[in-house]
Amino acid sequence: MKTKHIQILGILLSTIFALFIAFLYATEPRSLEELTRKAGTAVGDALTKGQVITGTYEVDPAKFSQGLMLFRAGDFPGARSSFEAADPEKRDAATQFYIAYSFYRQGWGRFSNDDELFRKGIESATRAKELNAGLVSPDQDLKLKTPAALLNELEEGVRITADDFNPMRALEERK
Repeated sequence: MKTKHIQILGILLSTIFALFIAFLYATEPRSLEELTRKAGTAVGDALTKGQVITGTYEVDPAKFSQGLMLFRAGDFPGARSSFEAADPEKRDAATQFYIAYSFYRQGWGRFSNDDELFRKGIESATRAKELNAGLVSPDQDLKLKTPAALLNELEEGVRITADDFNPMRALEERK
């Protein structure tokens, strides 16, 4: 082996070791188990960022399917968790649409709406609309098929109007 190769190998190993020390200092793991968990999360995040940069980013279909199953079962917080895990970079319009719809379904009430959940839904619906304004959901169970319609319903739910005090509102159905 030439001395030049040995020097390059030494510099490379020193750099890798320095990065490992910096990672340990930044994450401050308290145990070996926590170290492996944080390292796995860091590697997963780096891979996702690499997919975004290269244009090969895709939603995890298994987690998306699990989110749909939970959504249809009425477990909206669980569905959101699965959808967020399926689309960690928030770049898929359909996933963001379902996240917004889960906020709508959970926050809707016969007599009043949960404004905090509706505001979070507005953020997700706006993101879905920005990602794909022409998105139309093929889901037959949903009455609101587009991000624009869902966004309108969420914004209307946050506003206080005279219609909010109409006793006939109790007969309305959730969309």
